[in-house]
Amino acid sequence: MNSFEYTVKDENGIHARPAGLIARKAAEFACDVTIECNGKSASLKKLLSLMGMGIKKGDTVRVFASDSTADISSLKRFMEENI
Repeated sequence: MNSFEYTVKDENGIHARPAGLIARKAAEFACDVTIECNGKSASLKKLLSLMGMGIKKGDTVRVFASDSTADISSLKRFMEENI
């Protein structure tokens, strides 16, 4: 799996705490991991870029890895359980 979509369920969207958790999880991957939402994109490894996207509850994001062989299913599972 090298991409997935996820609808944010956290009442406050992706603010400082969840952004930090996501950035830490994304840092486990050797390749670049990017998030897209509402016409914007950012690296999941860059906390401030992720927070600057203004992702709110109910927004659907698309996450993808630059390496087509990367398995980011653990990141999807992490977001489903924590965000």
